[in-house]
Amino acid sequence: MSVPRIRIIKNGPYIVTGNVLLSEKFITPKGPSYELKNGRQLPQSEEYALCRCGKSKNPPFCDGSHEHINFDGTETASRKPYAERLEEVVEGPDLILQDDGRCAYARFCHRADGNAWTLTEFSGNPKYKEEAIQAAFECPSGRLTAADKEGKAYEPGYEPSIEILQDPQNQVSGPITVRGRIPIESSDGYTYEVRERAALCRCGRSRNKPFCDASHVSVHYRDKTGK
Repeated sequence: MSVPRIRIIKNGPYIVTGNVLLSEKFITPKGPSYELKNGRQLPQSEEYALCRCGKSKNPPFCDGSHEHINFDGTETASRKPYAERLEEVVEGPDLILQDDGRCAYARFCHRADGNAWTLTEFSGNPKYKEEAIQAAFECPSGRLTAADKEGKAYEPGYEPSIEILQDPQNQVSGPITVRGRIPIESSDGYTYEVRERAALCRCGRSRNKPFCDASHVSVHYRDKTGK
């Protein structure tokens, strides 16, 4: 069995190899926070191609539509490692929260007792510390990372998997979320920094390709299965 990997085709789809589990999830309100609920079952395969242009009639899979619309999938994301891209670092009494700004608008950073940043500021309270760590764990884009005071990151250690997000509350279809340190290879052969969590654009409109920048919300992207 091959090792899990995602390869980006120039102006084309994401090719996923390694028998990576594929599922559909719905972002669902749970009080002041959110949870993921299972969507429809998706076919599983050793290798599959996921749409990147947002126009496939068979989402989340590629159907060749990118060729007919002359999709421009030029990758514009920074290739600097996470530590060099940080836009904000919040140091609380017992926790450090790192933030690189790559927001997919999944909203899991909002918890019952406050958002991840506020909870970090009050992390001397074990309850708030745990909530802040959980908020970082559940951030699908990998934007947030919680670390101890020595800088060692807390990570859940996910098994390799890919989730197709739907966001009924905002009436949009969300990104492709990648878990479990699956390498993502650029169309020119470069491998992006391997991380526990990442969110890939599937509406075709991100200004930070291949990663999601929440453009699916502003352009009201909906695949036919998310209706």
